[in-house]
Amino acid sequence: MSTAMNFGAKSFKPRAPDKGAFPLDHFGDCKAFKEVFMKCLRDNSFDNSQCRLQSKEYLECRMEHQLMTREPLEKLGFRDLVDPPPSPAEGDAKP
Repeated sequence: MSTAMNFGAKSFKPRAPDKGAFPLDHFGDCKAFKEVFMKCLRDNSFDNSQCRLQSKEYLECRMEHQLMTREPLEKLGFRDLVDPPPSPAEGDAKP
């Protein structure tokens, strides 16, 4: 007697997650940034709010080496660590 049940012809089709899974850094392009970030986490009892600058630098490295999709840093939660664009008055300073 067969115990397998077929509830229809639907099949599961997996897809990659939108965020949270990154290609491995096989060549170690960002290893130094990762090590600095991990040391910061260990030194601060894994309080990631203390390591935001290191996290930002690590993610920037990953984006530069196509290890993750390029995203605006503001969208990744680093709005306060990004230099604001120069205001028009600063760029048009005429004597």
